[in-house]
Order: sequence, then structure tokens, then C-alpha cells
Amino acid sequence: LVLTCSLAATLKAQSIYVANEYSGTIGEYGLDGSTINASLISGLRNPNGITILGDNLFVANQNPGTIGEYTTSGATVNASLISGINIPGGLGIWGNNLFVADLGNGTVGEYTTFGVAVNASLISGLGGPHAIAFSGNDLFVVNYYSGTVGEYTTSGVTVNDSLISGLNSPTGIAVSGNDLFIASFSSQEHSYVIGEYTTSGSTVNASLITGFDASQGIAISGNNLFVSNTGDGTVGEYTTSGATVNTSLISGLGTPYGIVISLVPEPSTIALAALCVTTLCLRRWRK
Repeated sequence: LVLTCSLAATLKAQSIYVANEYSGTIGEYGLDGSTINASLISGLRNPNGITILGDNLFVANQNPGTIGEYTTSGATVNASLISGINIPGGLGIWGNNLFVADLGNGTVGEYTTFGVAVNASLISGLGGPHAIAFSGNDLFVVNYYSGTVGEYTTSGVTVNDSLISGLNSPTGIAVSGNDLFIASFSSQEHSYVIGEYTTSGSTVNASLITGFDASQGIAISGNNLFVSNTGDGTVGEYTTSGATVNTSLISGLGTPYGIVISLVPEPSTIALAALCVTTLCLRRWRK
């Protein structure tokens, strides 16, 4: 008897979490735009960056410069898990560590998910780091003031601090495969746009998606992009090829900034894992 089992679960997207700066809330929504809880977390002070690890959400509060930790059901774990950040912006998880962009200090800091500083200035001398994204061991940083996207290793080594340049007030970034999707203002389009670039810095389409008042956060699920539009209080859905699915998938938001999508194992893979474990136990018992 040969038993072949793969216990690596296939993940599917479940919920969209949106940080609303002016209303001071984190809202939870379905991928179809349905409202699960518009004020899942409330009483925040200008939340903008948001990321997720398992059942926990990490939220950047610009005032008073803290990173708070909450469960995906809305319970507070630690409202001031990390403090003393000048102007916290984008957040990201790599491994078990939390990376924090500090617009005020021009740094990206690394912390454990327990709030312990590994290196508060892992990367420094940046031009207004606004958002971050990971691809493998590479960390991409959007610099609002210098109009660049820099590439660094997750250990802080500079690969190319101007991998992409000439951008106008870039704000958001997401990675899908070998592509970067970046939000910035286009003078030609007279609006914020989502541009597509390769992870090596080549331009695929600088205006892949257009018509945003002020886009900030970008999240990807499969072949779809979800983009927050702070100007009209919406989250729109688009394909990674630039086609519009729904410009107002979610509406009535209080200045949406960061967005993140939770992932859960597919039921079929959970069942397969249980079957594998049960079969292995039976084989050992029979021996």
C-alpha cells in the first residue's frame, strides 16, 4: 500500500477588512461587497495601514503613532502593541515579523508580532515610505515624497532604492506573481491610477486602471484587485488585466485607506488532511 497525501491546504479568500481613517473604524465585508460588520473595530485614531496574520489584525493609528492588535472578530488584544512611531503608514507581515513604514522618520522598522523591536530602523533614509509589499525575500517600499519604489531584502539590504522612479505621489502597492501594482497620481489622466510594473522595475502599463479620486490601499485575491478610493469612500474591484468588475463594490466608507483580505483553508483540503491523518493512524495501529 502506497499512501500519498498533501497536507498543504489550499487557501481561499474570505473577508475584506477596510481601515477607515476619518470614521476611526475597521469594517469587515464579504468578497461580494456585502457588509458583515461596518464597525468591527471602532474608536480608533486615524487608522490607515492594516495587515493580517492568522486570526489577528494589526492596525496602524496615525494619532498617536501606534500599532494595535485585534482579533478578526473585533476583540482588542493590545491597542498599543507598538508605540512611539512618528507617522505610521503601511504594514506588512513576513514570516512571523511585522514590518512598519514610518512616514515621519523615513524608515521601515521590523518588530515581532508580540511588539518587540527587532530593528526600528531596518531601512532608513527613505522619502516618505507610505506602503510596503513582499515577494519572496524582497521588500518593496513605496516612497510618497520621492516618487519612487525601492527594493530591499527583508534583512534590510538595499537592492535598488529607485527600482521604479518618476511616480507622482505614490500611495499603495500589491504584488501578484512577478507583477507590482502601484497607486499613484497621473497628470495625464488627471486622476489617481493603478499602474502595473514587473518586480524587476519594467513598466507594463503605467495607467492600467484609471479614474480614482485618491486611491490608497490595494489588495489582491486570485486575479482580482480590490482598491480603496478615499475620495468617494468606496472599494472597487478590478481584474489584474485592468477590466472593471465593480467600481463601487463597497460604498459609504469613511475615507478608506488600507485594505487586507483574510484567507482560510478550502474545506476540501481540510477534509483531505483529516483523511490522511486518520489513514496514517490506522496503518500504525494495524502494525
